[in-house]
Amino acid sequence: MSIDRETFENASEDELEGLSTPDQVLGFLAAHEDRAFKAREIASQTELDEGAVSTALSRLKERGLVEHKATYWAVTTDDARLQGYSGYERATALFNDQLGEEDKEAWHEHAPNEPHPSVEDER
Repeated sequence: MSIDRETFENASEDELEGLSTPDQVLGFLAAHEDRAFKAREIASQTELDEGAVSTALSRLKERGLVEHKATYWAVTTDDARLQGYSGYERATALFNDQLGEEDKEAWHEHAPNEPHPSVEDER
């Protein structure tokens, strides 16, 4: 995973050691919590080896941090479980430092009024 030049110049070596593969995978899925991905898509987006991503996903599933259906993977909807995982906190802090914290109100302001076509109508 690449970093910007400012982070490279200002971060300590400990900070640059970065996140483990499971932390990066979980961080990616958490950042895209409204979607599910195939392992190869996660590998491509995170610039990680597909085999390492698959192994990380299996381990994260054992811990109840991700869900698996067919060939798709998604972050758990159990917020308490995520909050209890220290790697999630570390990933969130690193992403917030690099990219800034998300403004949930801004997300709500730009959210569509209609559900996405992929969401089934429950009527």
